Formats: sequence, C-alpha cells, structure tokens
Amino acid sequence: MTITLDRYGHLMGRGGRVTSLAPRSEATVCSMSDKLRLTITYDEPDEEGWIVARVLEVPGAISQGRTREEARANVIDALGLMLAPDDGDARIEAGRSEPLELTLTE
Repeated sequence: MTITLDRYGHLMGRGGRVTSLAPRSEATVCSMSDKLRLTITYDEPDEEGWIVARVLEVPGAISQGRTREEARANVIDALGLMLAPDDGDARIEAGRSEPLELTLTE
C-alpha cells in the first residue's frame, strides 16, 4: 500500500483526499533516503473473536477485525487517518509544506 500526500500535504486515498479528527504529534523530516519500517502487532482473539492490531511505532494507531487480515487493513486505515493533516492548516495553505510518499510493504 502506498500512502501519498498531495502537493499541499493532504493524504490521498483511493477515493480522493482523506481527513481525520484523530490527534497526532508534529514531526519535521528534512531528508529521508531509507524506507520507513513499521511494526504491526496482533493480540490473540478476545472472547468475542475480535483481533486487535497496533502499529507499535505510532501510539494510538490501533484497530481491530474479525480476522488478522481485516485487523491489518483496519489498522493501516487508522494509521493513514492519523497522518492526515488538519483541514485548513495554515502551514499548508501558506505553501510551507512538501509532499512525502510513504510505502508500506509486507
């Protein structure tokens, strides 16, 4: 899955721009030549059969699913929403942003 930010820094999904109300931290990346590697962990199914998935390196990136595959897809969606900028961010509107493409691989 590729997560792509447009020229304004907005996260782009399959159906267009994705937005979020999820809280997140600020970070500035000056340059990056290595791939970003993240770790997804899975809990054992609970008594109702739900499997919880977490991205260890991103606190709050957590979701669940009935299967491991569904939990994985849901936590990747949660991560994408957490990385989406707020609507109307003044830094984006002022042109003080740049696109960053993250590629998530298995």
